[in-house]
Amino acid sequence: MSSIKDKIDLSRLPEHIAIIMDGNGRWAKEKGYPRVFGHKNGVKSVSVITEAAAELGIKYLTLYVFSTENWGRPLEEVNALMELLVDSIEKETVRLQKNNIRLMTIGDLNRLPEKVRNKLNECIRSTAGNTGLTLILALSYSSRWEILQAVKNITSDVQQKKINPDDITDELISSYMLTKHIPDPDLLIRTSGEIRISNFLLWQIAYSELYFTEKHWPAFRKEEFYKSIIDFQHRDRRFGK
Repeated sequence: MSSIKDKIDLSRLPEHIAIIMDGNGRWAKEKGYPRVFGHKNGVKSVSVITEAAAELGIKYLTLYVFSTENWGRPLEEVNALMELLVDSIEKETVRLQKNNIRLMTIGDLNRLPEKVRNKLNECIRSTAGNTGLTLILALSYSSRWEILQAVKNITSDVQQKKINPDDITDELISSYMLTKHIPDPDLLIRTSGEIRISNFLLWQIAYSELYFTEKHWPAFRKEEFYKSIIDFQHRDRRFGK
């Protein structure tokens, strides 16, 4: 009996998959638990899906972990998330090394607690030489913030005559983004039934294929991940042509 994984064409994998991991709180509420319980179980899905992506040979996986808007959540929940993040990084570093996974981050990291930044930097340094999947965590990230920073930096370079306004192209703007060394996502997945982008990689997903699932993130496992890739492989990508 063949599994759904066997239906994936390994010669036509998306190079870069981005995921909006939604539904931790709703999943916990449905089970009668506090939101933090959902976040803890969401970490399990991160491990499972990262491992699945690495096994298939996906080159880049970007996870929307914490948005700039999330700072507006109750302080107790934010603090719990930060502690969970530190704990998860400590536990996952060994797994990342074992699976030849490189860690990167994008976002306004200066807003993160020093303890979180230190743990992240340790993991980034220790996995820098890995050559398999690149796992990108979007932390304290919003796309409008990223685009605003790019505009400010371009304006500054124009004023300093490092670039000519007539030379500003799509490619030049992309080179000022935090993702300048990462290809744009081929596939964007959002869990938990919400059909919106929520300020995530707005510049980069211009021609990404979108996949929405009713599954809450803590319940999102390999089979649903494989389904999203199979769905992607049935799309006719025209890139506006």
